[in-house]
Parts: sequence; C-alpha cells; structure tokens
Amino acid sequence: MTPTALAPSRPLLYTYRRCPYAMRARMALLVAGLAFDAQEIVLREKPPALLQASPKGTVPVLVLPDGLVIEQSWDIVRWALTQPDRAESVQAWWHRAQREANDALLHINDGEFKHHLDRYKYPERFAAAGHTAVDGLQAHHRAQAVQVLLEPLEARLVEADFLGGQSPCATDIGIFPFVRQFAAVDPSWFDSLPLPRVKQWLAGWLQSPLFAACMLKPSAQAH
Repeated sequence: MTPTALAPSRPLLYTYRRCPYAMRARMALLVAGLAFDAQEIVLREKPPALLQASPKGTVPVLVLPDGLVIEQSWDIVRWALTQPDRAESVQAWWHRAQREANDALLHINDGEFKHHLDRYKYPERFAAAGHTAVDGLQAHHRAQAVQVLLEPLEARLVEADFLGGQSPCATDIGIFPFVRQFAAVDPSWFDSLPLPRVKQWLAGWLQSPLFAACMLKPSAQAH
C-alpha cells in the first residue's frame, strides 16, 4: 500500500472488465458489500490519475479515501474481506481460504498456470519471439496448464464443492476468473476434458449472481 494525494470520497477501483485480476478484486468488494466506485480504463489511454496513484499502470488499483493505494489484486481481496466492520459471514470468506493447500493453488494459478494460459490464448505473440510453430506451442501450453492447475483443482473439488469446503472462499474467486479465461479459448475442447468437478465448479460461478454483478459496466456497478 502506498499513499496518494488523490484521495476519493469513497474507495475508487481502477479496473478493466475482462482482466481476471480485476475480476477477483471486484468480486471481493461485492462479497464484502463495500460501497465503491469503479472506473473502467482504456488500456491504450490510461488516465493520469491512475498513473499518479500507481505508476505501474496495471489494474486493478484501489484508491482509498484516506489516501492509501492498494496496487495488487490479492491485497485488494484481503483488504475487502478482512475489514473489521464487515459481518462474520464476509470475513469467513478470507478465513476459509487460509489453508496451505489453497495457498499452493493460488501460487500455481498466478505463476505457472498464468504463464501457460498466456501462451495458450495468445500463441502468435510467443511463437514469433521464439520462432516456434503456433499450433505446437499452443498445444504444449494447453496441456501444461491442465497438468499444473486443473488436475490438482479437480482433485480438491472431489473432496468438497468449493476450495472453502461446503462454502466458497477467497481462493475460489481468486482462481475462477483465470479458469474462465482458459475455458473460453476453446469451449468445445474444454468440455471434452475428463474434469467433471472443475466444469461443474466453473459453471456454478459463471451462473452466479456474484459474477453477474461483477461484470456489470462500471457505471452500473458503483453503489
């Protein structure tokens, strides 16, 4: 967290609707029932206020009324779900996530899985740089993504419906946007995977009121 002189009257989230990091932040703020404003950015025309608050220029960024800036998505999730004035049911989303197995899955999601996801979704960008055939590169990273995250996720979801057990937790909403992005690259192929629990879990989140609220345009989302 860093301070800024550009303090809004209530939390201001700089966001981008399709960014999975921004999705997890928006979902956490909505779970917490916190009043916030959301400003959708144009990636090629980042507002000066965003760059002043966070020179890294990536979303999400949350600017708080006291002038503090939270620049990392998981830190926003933690902040939203651990506010002392929130109900126990809200704080439980964070507490249920505090398991070594959940930390491991989140680390893989944000590391290895994201690496493979980018190369599966945008193979032409990486094939040109490495002089590699697009089809071969895409197939390799698709298979690796399944191995590093989706298969372990399937094993976890055999034990319970959510990574929080019988109720969802922060890790569920931390990982879901990335699995959603992976599945959307080739839905027919994804549907053919022998991962029934993952597909059921993903479908549940896609159909949830929380995700619907998360994907509203920012002008409708501010509340």
